[in-house]
Amino acid sequence: MLQDYKISNGSRQILVINCGSTSLKYKLFEAENLKLIKENNFQHLKSHQQALKQVLREIGDLSKIMAVGHRVVHGGKEFKETRKVTKETLLELEKYNQLAPLHNPYNLEGIKACLEYLPKVSNFAVFDTAFFKDLPDKAKIYALPYKFYEQGIERFGFHGISHQYAAQEAAQKLKKPLNKLKLITCHLGGGSSIAAIDKGKVIDTSMGFTPLEGLVMSTRPGDLDPGIILYLMKNKGFDLNKIDELLNHQSGIKGLSGCENFLDLLKAMKSDEKAKLAFEIFIYRAKKYIGAYCAILNGIDALVFTGTVGTGKPLTRNKICQKMDILKNVSIFTIPANEELMIAREVKAMSF
Repeated sequence: MLQDYKISNGSRQILVINCGSTSLKYKLFEAENLKLIKENNFQHLKSHQQALKQVLREIGDLSKIMAVGHRVVHGGKEFKETRKVTKETLLELEKYNQLAPLHNPYNLEGIKACLEYLPKVSNFAVFDTAFFKDLPDKAKIYALPYKFYEQGIERFGFHGISHQYAAQEAAQKLKKPLNKLKLITCHLGGGSSIAAIDKGKVIDTSMGFTPLEGLVMSTRPGDLDPGIILYLMKNKGFDLNKIDELLNHQSGIKGLSGCENFLDLLKAMKSDEKAKLAFEIFIYRAKKYIGAYCAILNGIDALVFTGTVGTGKPLTRNKICQKMDILKNVSIFTIPANEELMIAREVKAMSF
């Protein structure tokens, strides 16, 4: 049985689990120095529970695991810092499934499986929304009747674990304290977002109440006139399910070009006009956000690209930065995303 183990008093380890809708990525770290011991990435899953069993078999000796850290995309208003998981915590988190339907339900599946198979080990939820807890009111409150803000409708921001890691690494590259810097971090991947960071705190970000707002993404449109939704429902027979499918799965790069991912888009651009247009719209939206954030920060020390697209083909970064004189004296970095290491840092801080 997987549960039959004793926690060792010797060298200790932190296991980090990052569950997607059909994937499970794990990394195992030495707790003392956060040196990576082992990692794997399981794709096209039918069961996260079975995948976790495979993870634990790969690890073998479970007695050294002192804690497990989990990425959770949406923590809402209640969860503004890393939290030890209890049954009550899980019940509270489930209400945010509807706000991040592509992520939260699967994040929680990983947590539940770990609680079952590693019942003696502390589990911690690390939230993508937590890094944005200091968003100023002028950036987080929508111009709706104020009662909706009081009911919990506000801009939360996402990819916070990635933005936080990118900011910390940029500070190391600049050899300056993070609380002395002005940064723009760009997490560009299947989902994409940009954050404006002033002295270590986020003052604005492109995603909002859900991960739909902001940049053009693989299957999500980003910023959209809400009147379009009303029009589709009133005149084109769209119900809520069709709207959900449209916004979460059929828009963005895929909707514009038919390409399933960014690499396919770059290949298709050589001969397909719709692919070229999709790329131009993606670049244009990113440039708009970077320019706006340079303005609210009144200049920046560094622009940081992370995520699979952000650190991928140079063409994307070059096009974004072209004809932006405001970036002339700005350091530009590519920093590979390492959400798992950032989660391990958070868990270590909670566990020692």
